[in-house]
Amino acid sequence: MELPVRKPDPLRMARVSTLRPGFTLPYFIGRFVSRFILAALLCCFLAAHAQQPASSAPPDSVPSPEEPLATPPAATDARSPTPATADPNATPESLLIGPGDLLRITVLRESELDQRTRVLDSGEITLALAGNVSVQGLTPAAAAARIAEKYREGNYLLHPEVSVFVEEYATQTVTILGQVAHPGTVRVTAPRSLIDVLSLAGGLTEFADRHIVIERGGKAGERIRAFLPNRADDALNADILVRPGDTVIVPKAGIVYVLGDVAHPGGYVMQNDSQLTVLQAIALAAGASKTASEKSVCLVRNIDGISHAADLPLRDMERGRDPDVPLQANDILYVPFSLMKSISLGIADITAAASSALIYAAH
Repeated sequence: MELPVRKPDPLRMARVSTLRPGFTLPYFIGRFVSRFILAALLCCFLAAHAQQPASSAPPDSVPSPEEPLATPPAATDARSPTPATADPNATPESLLIGPGDLLRITVLRESELDQRTRVLDSGEITLALAGNVSVQGLTPAAAAARIAEKYREGNYLLHPEVSVFVEEYATQTVTILGQVAHPGTVRVTAPRSLIDVLSLAGGLTEFADRHIVIERGGKAGERIRAFLPNRADDALNADILVRPGDTVIVPKAGIVYVLGDVAHPGGYVMQNDSQLTVLQAIALAAGASKTASEKSVCLVRNIDGISHAADLPLRDMERGRDPDVPLQANDILYVPFSLMKSISLGIADITAAASSALIYAAH
């Protein structure tokens, strides 16, 4: 029995071909690529729109023709350094580069230019390629700036970034001379007070003068005359700083000589802030003897190599009738003896007083 054959419907075939054209693998690939490209373009548009600066000015803030337009700020180069404003209250750098210092120079991204060099006596260092450059008296930051300028001027580097580090200071000592317990040099790395520096040398001796000379380091040779009071409070409040490289000289205090008819004749140091009066000097000599003539004393002072003598009313000064007279270094104060008192006390006292008078005559 022969089965009937179903013929294809031409109308249905036409509908299928019209509604679903090209229903194949290339058709799917083409649609996927086109949608991917469209999505990428949309993302690029949104990103560009987000980067545009939003205007904060309202629409009605448009400047009128009479109003001048604001000048936009000048564009600055990001590579150019912003000039720093110097602080007038900033403490100046105390440790400056000097002859004999050992420097370590580092150039960023140029390791072949890194070097360790010592400052010459002339204050210069020798750089690779650039030659000699003077760094004496500069801070490490200022020396780095000068070295960078040297590389720029020689067209060796366009934008050099240089750093300088002082590995060893040859001038970080303070020299202390004169009337201190241990004269010599002490090592300091920062400014310190005068009391601290003197304590490092063991302190002052009993013959030290309170007027101290400080010579600043460097070629200028600036000298500062400092006074260290004898009172503890005033000495601690004295604002005197000693910097590395300075020289401190403590001179010997002045001496006043008390001769004549006193208990202990001799020379006495002017320790009380380098000041001494007539009554204080006689008190240091344990006072006048019983055979002394207290009516007047003789003061001998050397002025420009010439000795001048003057009589002072000792008795009136002791009783407060006349003011006490201040003495100067190397003054000679002679207390004469009374012959009548010596006769009354005996021949032995006359001999002792006469020997004291002979000492004064020798001077």
